[in-house]
Amino acid sequence: MRLFPISLVCVSLTQAIYAAETNATTPLSSHHILPTNFKPPQVFKNVNLVRSVNLEKGYVKETVNVVIENIDTKPQDEYYIPFDGSIVGKVGGLEARDKKDTSKPSFRSELVEYDAFSPTQFYRITLSEPLKPSTQLTLAISYHLLSSLKPLPETITQQEKQYLQHTFSTYAPSAYLTQNQKTKVKFPGVDIPDYTGEPERQGSTFTYGPYDNIPAGSESLASVRYEFTKPIIHTTLLERDIEISHWGGNLATEERYWLTNKAASLSNQFSRVQWQAVQYYNPAVSAIKALNVPLKVGSLNPYFTDDIGNVSTSRYRSNSREANLELKPRYPIFGGWSFPFRIGWDADLSDFLRKVRGDEYVLKVPFLEGPKMGEGISYEKITLRVILPEGAMNIKYQTSIPVVAESVSPHRTFMDTLGRTTLTLTAMNVIDESRDADLVVSYEYPFIAGFRKPITIFAAVLALFVTAWVIGRVDTSIGQKAG
Repeated sequence: MRLFPISLVCVSLTQAIYAAETNATTPLSSHHILPTNFKPPQVFKNVNLVRSVNLEKGYVKETVNVVIENIDTKPQDEYYIPFDGSIVGKVGGLEARDKKDTSKPSFRSELVEYDAFSPTQFYRITLSEPLKPSTQLTLAISYHLLSSLKPLPETITQQEKQYLQHTFSTYAPSAYLTQNQKTKVKFPGVDIPDYTGEPERQGSTFTYGPYDNIPAGSESLASVRYEFTKPIIHTTLLERDIEISHWGGNLATEERYWLTNKAASLSNQFSRVQWQAVQYYNPAVSAIKALNVPLKVGSLNPYFTDDIGNVSTSRYRSNSREANLELKPRYPIFGGWSFPFRIGWDADLSDFLRKVRGDEYVLKVPFLEGPKMGEGISYEKITLRVILPEGAMNIKYQTSIPVVAESVSPHRTFMDTLGRTTLTLTAMNVIDESRDADLVVSYEYPFIAGFRKPITIFAAVLALFVTAWVIGRVDTSIGQKAG
């Protein structure tokens, strides 16, 4: 599998509007590099902090609500969050906003580049307005961790329960003194045979703390082992293409998945007989039995293909209220097994594109679609290509998904001249809950550019007839003409 360079993970993850010209790209942001001896200035303190760790899906979701206070003599607007160097590359979707006013946009958050050999790396949150001395602000910080859950034991039988282990610090990661804090851990059920520490247990929720006056950078490791007899669906790479046709009024989407199940591996060989014998009562298993892909109402011509051919089962159901593409692999996908496949469909372009003024158009499409499963799906890398008509220019885009790389390049298809303008975006560590995020692309498409392909086709056909006529006029006889 192709690996994404680690340097791209360390660039700024912003949520602003990114502009891209046809022949040049715009940097994501200024590249801020911290000195090797950097330590966050102690200009804040955490007055009260409540951290929630959610383990109900195949990835870890964390939410931190913290009241911060400026203890410096000057206004401050940079708040740092430390992460262990071994997990910082698994962090995704970090977002911070004012908890008391959710109508405001989220604050800018970015992973700042630091000494590569340091055991601690930092995210930096930049407040929209500097916080004045002795004043407080309530931050709502959320993020998720991919590939941080470990099956224990690592191998099980087909019908055996699966247990996952998660190791974490009962202290929230903080670069500042925390006066009061506690950590809540939410499990998918009450079967939790092993855990460390002395949490307060209420049903499927553990509470660690409260803790008082915890110094900056402190850790108190804890481990929990809990039942999760579900697949851990992870996509190492998703290539998603969205192709726009003004002439055909069509929006064509194709998605190529390199999907794997990171659940516990089978301790014995797979038995089809044993599998079919228990399916009538539908027991909980750690295998992927089917995938459900909700599509937009009105989607047309859906298709599905395995990498080795269409050996799996697919069914498309559509009505005036919903559209669903159901995929059923030929074999259940157990832990450690992979399932590469592709899907695609068409849609009416008028549902996604509108003309603003003159030659300017605005396209609004989902950044991520794909399967929707109760146990969740994580995406290590997403490469999204928006293939615009040939001649499109002055491209700009906006999305709430943190983008780590962008480019604009030509994409040549049948009967193109210079190639179709293509916007390529790359995102890392995304989860299926980002399905609601939109991608808005604006571009200019001159009226005359719409006739480029018809003129090309006409010229090609005309050249063919002229060539045939010229060849037909050539005298290919061997002997001399009579008289």
